Amino acid sequence: MTNFNHAVQVVLKHEGGFVHHKKDPGGATNFGISLRWLNSQGDLDGLDDFDFDGDGDVDADDIKTMSEADARDLYHRYWWTKHNYHLLLDRDISTKIFDMAVNMGARQAHKLAQRAVRACGQLLKDDGLLGPKSFKAINACNDDVLLGALRVECKCFYKSLIKNKPDFAVFEAGWLARAYS
Repeated sequence: MTNFNHAVQVVLKHEGGFVHHKKDPGGATNFGISLRWLNSQGDLDGLDDFDFDGDGDVDADDIKTMSEADARDLYHRYWWTKHNYHLLLDRDISTKIFDMAVNMGARQAHKLAQRAVRACGQLLKDDGLLGPKSFKAINACNDDVLLGALRVECKCFYKSLIKNKPDFAVFEAGWLARAYS
């Protein structure tokens, strides 16, 4: 849990509190958890899993009501545990990949991580799936070199995203700060 506790603190710092930016396709977002993401998860076990305000539906009010503890729980269940980030041995590497996954989606983050591993001299397909080969290759890299390669991959991804969707330029400064963190 030590690496998760550190990593989630970094994510929460990057994500901040409640926002509802008109150019953000995620819609209402709090602690980095968006309404779009909540709605994409569906009703997982027959309960209103994300009905944080208890009114029977999941909407922007639930995003506003969600506590930091709720967000931490979601990050642990739906990112950290689901994607086995605990298998990443270096704290900074696990934090960076987790932070990337929260911001750009796990599959995209994993592809970028696999490309960064190749930049470190490891042969690895960039399929976006972190399995035994990916974890072994990531853990075999020099951590400082891999962290630098991850930062470059993030920067290039954000720049490409802005080039393809110019409305996202409003997020550039924050995204680049995050890429280099």
